[in-house]
Amino acid sequence: MLPAQARLRRRPEFSAVVRSGRRAGRPTMVLHYLSERPAQPAGDLASPVAARAGFVVGKSVGNSVVRHRVTRRLRAVVRDELGRLPQGSDLVVRARPEAADADSAALRRDLVTGLDRLLGDRAPTR
Repeated sequence: MLPAQARLRRRPEFSAVVRSGRRAGRPTMVLHYLSERPAQPAGDLASPVAARAGFVVGKSVGNSVVRHRVTRRLRAVVRDELGRLPQGSDLVVRARPEAADADSAALRRDLVTGLDRLLGDRAPTR
């Protein structure tokens, strides 16, 4: 499970990342990355500075059992890689239908490759 301060929760947060962020497509997922969050409202005193992640797993991936399984696997692989993201950045992981048949190793490989591309890392981390 991701800690509460590391999760995207509201639709405007997801929309901002998808509209304004960079994108990297992989066979099992599409990553949307926004390096800096938009300004927080003045009333929000507890604005987190940690990197955050959110997940979009639509009906095209499969029925609810399959979607929840894919979400759990994605959450686990993102949790391990979230430390690579700079503070104040957001990541949205949108699962493709191919993610339903992929194992955790394939999801991790696609995530690492996509993050390497988005963050500009030239040497693979693993």
